[in-house]
Amino acid sequence: MTEPFSVPVTVRGYETDVQGHLNQSVYLNYAEHARWSLLRAAGISQAGLIGKGVGPVALETTIRYRRELLAGDEVEVTCAFYWSEGKTFRIEQTIRKADGTVAAEITAVGGLMDLKQRKLVADPREHFKELASDPSLFGL
Repeated sequence: MTEPFSVPVTVRGYETDVQGHLNQSVYLNYAEHARWSLLRAAGISQAGLIGKGVGPVALETTIRYRRELLAGDEVEVTCAFYWSEGKTFRIEQTIRKADGTVAAEITAVGGLMDLKQRKLVADPREHFKELASDPSLFGL
């Protein structure tokens, strides 16, 4: 299996809390940044999604905090999609420090919403295949 898609991030001082740790909400920002970076790398833009009348939605997110992150820490945020037969898909992400230490694991359940009907599309895989110039980045 190939390595999952990843993006580098440097923890900024203003993202930390009073203890000097990365604020809990910022982990979600890092995960979202990696997801949108993957979409762009695969050739999918926000305008392209809107043009097709669909948009990604988060249905559930779980974060497991493993080790603290401090201002100046360099991390890699991975992103891998896993597909089911239904309307949803799973996204697994890891935030890993430069020394290989896992700082957090994020698991999300998502879907692709039809923007007119305001309902999930039946098979999001097919939409991602159609929209992407490189669907292999989604494991398709």
